[in-house]
Amino acid sequence: MRILMVYPRFADALWAYKHALAFVGKRASSPPLGLLTVAAMLPEAWDKKLVDLNVAELSDDDLRWADCVFLSAMLAQQASAEAVIARCQRLGIKIVAGGPLYTHSEQAGGLGVDHVVVGEAEGCLPALVRDLEHGRAAPIYKATDWPDLQHTPPPLWRLANQSAYSLMAVQFTRGCPYDCEFCDVVALNGFRPRLKGGAQVLAELDALYCSGWRGHVFVCDDNLLGNSRRARVALLPAIGEWMGAHNFPFVLTAAVSVDLAEDDEVMRLMVEAGFDRVTVGIESPDDGSLAECGKFQNRGRDLLAAVRRMQSHGLEVQGGFIVGFDNDPAAIFERQIQFVQASGIATAMVSVLFAFPGTRLHHRLRQEHRLLPLRLADTAYGLLNYVPRMGGDALVAGHKQILTAIYAPQPYYERVKRFLEAYQPPRAGRRRLEPEHIRTFFRALWLLGVVDGARGYFWRLLSYALLRRARSFPVAARLAVTGYFFRKDVEDYIG
Repeated sequence: MRILMVYPRFADALWAYKHALAFVGKRASSPPLGLLTVAAMLPEAWDKKLVDLNVAELSDDDLRWADCVFLSAMLAQQASAEAVIARCQRLGIKIVAGGPLYTHSEQAGGLGVDHVVVGEAEGCLPALVRDLEHGRAAPIYKATDWPDLQHTPPPLWRLANQSAYSLMAVQFTRGCPYDCEFCDVVALNGFRPRLKGGAQVLAELDALYCSGWRGHVFVCDDNLLGNSRRARVALLPAIGEWMGAHNFPFVLTAAVSVDLAEDDEVMRLMVEAGFDRVTVGIESPDDGSLAECGKFQNRGRDLLAAVRRMQSHGLEVQGGFIVGFDNDPAAIFERQIQFVQASGIATAMVSVLFAFPGTRLHHRLRQEHRLLPLRLADTAYGLLNYVPRMGGDALVAGHKQILTAIYAPQPYYERVKRFLEAYQPPRAGRRRLEPEHIRTFFRALWLLGVVDGARGYFWRLLSYALLRRARSFPVAARLAVTGYFFRKDVEDYIG
């Protein structure tokens, strides 16, 4: 059987690194990990191809080649997914659809696809494969429980054109022990974190290494430390040993909760294993808003101190922030600006609250008759799908106020300097310096140091880093480039 794996195009989004990707000659951040994993779970005798519409075009010849199209999509890919489905219908190609767009859809039976996979593939793919082989596949396959990950194979990396991406993604755990009202992780992957075994983790790293990849790898777990004991005992030491044996071919990033700051041992293990960045959901400096959304792990702690502690252990913190909670006070926009500046979080991803289907927030707003009939494909740049207490115009204006303030050149460069003051980089000699890094650096010197009107701030930051924080100089240069392109993204958003 010939299977064409199709990944629809994402709608433009504020935090998609659009300008930065173009600068480094990449088309997208990472390949579709879910589809590549599903491909590895299909029979070896089946022929498989991947077309990621974020990096390539889908031709009618591609579709005619296939006996069946496997399509996986998120909410921001809805418009592109519908276009693919229409083309398949026109050509008479069978479609198997899965992913969050279909897991949470209340119209799964009327989406124009032949078969829908609801939930995680490990829980129902064997039945689908058997039925496809016998020509009797059912309309819907639904996982009845959260599947064990002990037999999930490494992704089929050979299907992806790695040169089109800026990073690779792997996943070692699924699920999160926290149930924030706005987050759909628990609805998608469960409340109980499930981990792959140590041998599986090493096999995934081996597979990625043998594929030829070197560089940035995002560990896209819902919360890498959802089961902190097993992470401490099994996961992180195994990764660290493998990375050391292979001369640290990857730079690792992961999403964690803020309580990481309380665990010196885990932070040490992460840095030793090659993690240099963590994404943390700060959400809000307002305790009432944190209580409203159920972000209890952030309450009752000094969030600024927690961020600074992670930075001092050698981890750059990338923060997620949200505005639009019912309990947000009138001063929330200024408070968010003040917190971001004081924290030294250079990459501060501030978004407008969105009610994702399947979340407790979506359920509550529906009961309150506050959901708006906005197409999910139109959510780029934080458009609203609910009626906020403060009013939609005030919320959007405040969101733009924050972004303008924190990504203006002076405050951004000051924030990077504040980060460097707290940051303790890992030991030297673990990062490969590739020719493309040198080329990118000199291009950045021209763009930020000559062309950009904010070049004075750029040169002052590099001088400070070189004279006062020499070991952190590569990080300072990278953050300068990141900030420049985020500024361009913000300018596009604000118009």
